[in-house]
Amino acid sequence: MARIVMKFGGTSMAGTERIRNVAARVKREVDAGNQVAVVVSAMAGETDRLVGYCREASPLADPAEYDVVVAAGEQITAGLLAITLQSAGVKARSWLGWQVPFRTTAAHSVARIEDVGTDAILAGMARGEVAVVPGFQGLTDDNRVTTLGRGGSDTSAVALAAALKADRCDIYTDVDGVYTTDPRIVPRARKLSRITYEEMLELASVGAKVLQTRSVELAMKEKMVVQVLSSFSDAPGTLVVDEDDEMERMIVVGVVADRGEAKVTLVGVPDVPGVVAGIFGPLADANINVDMIVQNIAKGEGTTDVTFTVPRAQLPASLAVLETAQAGIGFKQLISDDDVAKISVVGVGMKSHAGVAATMFRALASRGINIQAITTSEIKVSVLIPQDYVELAVRVLHTAYGLDGPAADAETEA
Repeated sequence: MARIVMKFGGTSMAGTERIRNVAARVKREVDAGNQVAVVVSAMAGETDRLVGYCREASPLADPAEYDVVVAAGEQITAGLLAITLQSAGVKARSWLGWQVPFRTTAAHSVARIEDVGTDAILAGMARGEVAVVPGFQGLTDDNRVTTLGRGGSDTSAVALAAALKADRCDIYTDVDGVYTTDPRIVPRARKLSRITYEEMLELASVGAKVLQTRSVELAMKEKMVVQVLSSFSDAPGTLVVDEDDEMERMIVVGVVADRGEAKVTLVGVPDVPGVVAGIFGPLADANINVDMIVQNIAKGEGTTDVTFTVPRAQLPASLAVLETAQAGIGFKQLISDDDVAKISVVGVGMKSHAGVAATMFRALASRGINIQAITTSEIKVSVLIPQDYVELAVRVLHTAYGLDGPAADAETEA
């Protein structure tokens, strides 16, 4: 008997027929004698609908009240799946985030899980009961509802699996694993049968939509085996695991495009010590994530320009914070551009191979694609380019690194 946490995304829960399909998969695990907890997302499009209501009410809504609204979608799917399981003869009950509870920080809309209660769920499992838990939801110490950010149900699932000491955490999505790039852009992309935590973390952090970044961080910390599977087929998925000697060493395992970036430039920033802290301190206090940062060489008049990227959804809040702090920072002009995208290549093989960045720059230059900013890590190179060139850049780089496969469903090991 194994203890398994199964997580189903919004596409998997989009309507009663798909919820019946999910229930059948859960029942199959129960019939095999396994103890099961299920984490669910809201129906596809539901969270966007709720976010839209918040924005109509106020472009800068109170984050605590925003969380009350957008957390509602997962409550519906948790209850519906529990009902469907019961009708299929499976003992099940739903739990809300505050009933488990998932204790989190008070950073509304981007909260982090600090503790997960398990006593009641474990007692239910001992009685043969399936726990159906809404992802994305949390609770502060003063009992305010929080949410974990987009894709937060992945983190809920891994956190619950770790707390329950589960044997593995299965993440069911609308794709059947992790590919070398988006197959919709490159039909000859290859599915990876295994990928390291480190590579998956970098892929998630630069825009791969398969798993949320924090879920991979948590899985790596807890050594929790994660399996990415399709809700709509029984095809083998991708295992996210520790690096081992049996894994094929690919220099680059993936090319990722992130269209959710926006660029901010502060013109005429005083070139004095402490000014950069004056820029990014207020943004951090507002829980705004800054990614790529470029500071130009100081000009003759003692000023410089600072460019950085933020999530496009956080651009209005970023501009509001910077405008408020303008007097203290002393910049002359604030420019924003949301018509950009980030393209990244990732692979642990970069640690021992030179020339990965040069290959990227040559490939993009050969197609006339201008690079606006660059950032690197030990196993990643990212560039910022105009939005219009995203698909061309992905195709060119996928070929440049030898990732094209003989067919869209061909597999390789990472």
